[in-house]
Amino acid sequence: MFLPLFPPKDTSGRLLQKIPVNARMPLHDDLLLNGYYTTRLWIGTPPQRFALIVDTGSTVTYVPCSTCEQCGKHQDPRFQPEMSSTYQPVKCNIDCTCDNEREQCIYERQYAEMSSSSGVLGEDIVSFGNQSELAPQRAVFGCENRETGDLYSQHADGIMGLGRGDLSIVDQLVEKHVISDSFSLCYGGMDFGGGAMVLGGINPPADMVFTNSDPIRSPYYNIELKEILVAGKALNLNPRVFDGNHGTVLDSGTTYAYLPEAAFAAFKSAVMKAVLSLKLIEGPDPNYKDICFSGAGSDISQLSKSFPPVDMVFSNGKKLSLFPENYLFRHSKVRGAYCLGIFQNGKDATTLLGGIIVRNTLVTYDRQHEMIGFWKTNCSELWDRLNLSPPPLPLPSGLDNTNSTGTMNPTLVPSGSPGYNAPGEIKVGFITFYMSLSVNYSGLKPRMTELTHLIAHELDINFSQVHLMNLSTKGNDSLIKWAIYPAGSANYMTNAASTEIIHRLAENRVRLPDTFGSYGSFEWSIEPPPKRTGWLQSYLVIVIALSVVLILGLSAFLGWLIWRRRQESPLPYERVESVETVVLEQELQPLK
Repeated sequence: MFLPLFPPKDTSGRLLQKIPVNARMPLHDDLLLNGYYTTRLWIGTPPQRFALIVDTGSTVTYVPCSTCEQCGKHQDPRFQPEMSSTYQPVKCNIDCTCDNEREQCIYERQYAEMSSSSGVLGEDIVSFGNQSELAPQRAVFGCENRETGDLYSQHADGIMGLGRGDLSIVDQLVEKHVISDSFSLCYGGMDFGGGAMVLGGINPPADMVFTNSDPIRSPYYNIELKEILVAGKALNLNPRVFDGNHGTVLDSGTTYAYLPEAAFAAFKSAVMKAVLSLKLIEGPDPNYKDICFSGAGSDISQLSKSFPPVDMVFSNGKKLSLFPENYLFRHSKVRGAYCLGIFQNGKDATTLLGGIIVRNTLVTYDRQHEMIGFWKTNCSELWDRLNLSPPPLPLPSGLDNTNSTGTMNPTLVPSGSPGYNAPGEIKVGFITFYMSLSVNYSGLKPRMTELTHLIAHELDINFSQVHLMNLSTKGNDSLIKWAIYPAGSANYMTNAASTEIIHRLAENRVRLPDTFGSYGSFEWSIEPPPKRTGWLQSYLVIVIALSVVLILGLSAFLGWLIWRRRQESPLPYERVESVETVVLEQELQPLK
């Protein structure tokens, strides 16, 4: 059989190529409760976890550094470069801005709401979690030394920059040829939160609506918006109103939508005419003049009966239909009341479309073909809607492939299963993990028993299962290695028990009092039950054999002793059967 020298061609004449893998990652938080959506990234070796805001308007990914002089208290501990064996600072070069000593590259970013971030640039291994087909990659990121405004006060740790630029995480992965030049975001709907993100390409649904996105027109992800319809009627506007300044920009890091002055006035007027049956009320915050309505009811599935449909029409004639949840937010003080989530963009001529516009919408940023696609869907069911198998649900680690459990996919045992391992299950001998604390040794030592009890409580296990393996300190920071052993006298944990423990560790659900300062757990590892070495097995065989020989020898010796004693004993009397058989004893005769 002869094989062709060249790969087959498709019908278009292009060589068939292997499609790069992608990173499928869950989104967390809620657009209106938190003001953003976050995903999880792990940086360094061992990995340090961070909750980062997904932001298409930023071009740098950055996290607070352990050396930060002005950083707020965030969700996770700060990044510790000295704890990562793979971290390297980006040295000063002609392609970057250098520090005053001209030793290391630095970055600085300022945002419209007057917040800012600045720090140094470093390079390390970045991991994307267990749902990702994409292996961990080296990438450049910012290590913050100063943050102000909302960046200082927010709960999230930092920003994941998805914009166009050399430092963007997307650009870096594309340059390495590990993903195609595309990514997608899907935000959850009103009252649901969460969502999904894909770094890399996907097969777009047949009815996805695309519009052009010109990278030369603006450094941001712009779309060609030409018209807005409210209740089926076009707003009386010049189409050029949506093309001022940066044009119409799609920004995932912005919560609401902002229109130029003329466009907002027309939109507000059209909506108010369409909701005459509702009552106009004051907004939840007296400092803002929100436009709010009461009387629509609390069931969001029925909002379309009270509020008009809105359509955005692109230059190619395609339309993106918006549901009420795409331009309204709940009134926080009045039940059944809603407020407009679209505002005037001051005197700025840019049309800025934030996350509210694309709730329950899959948005694909096809940078390779300079297009952005929209597809209305339920983002909590995205994989089913795309006819994709859901991401694997192994024990969550988020660790890189160097972790000993990186390729383990244990069978998940239902809760309440008996304490034995079914065929195919993995026997878990014990679980180890590291915990960092901003407490020095003298302050931590007298509280170790308290800390052990707290960990047992947070992991929902017995106090006796938590063992301290190692404790090291440096200045005011401590690093502890813990081990979780099976309960009682068991030799291993069930998959159900170990899965629950690791879920709690990976999701950072171990909460400690503020008196322990900043803390975090990372680098969990599954260890099998201890195995006997070959020498130990041989030793046991010899011991068992000698024991058997000794027992047999003692048994033989005791048997011989019993036999000798019986030989030396007088014969026993025979049992008398009857009186007649008795021989009468003769009387003694006197001696003669």
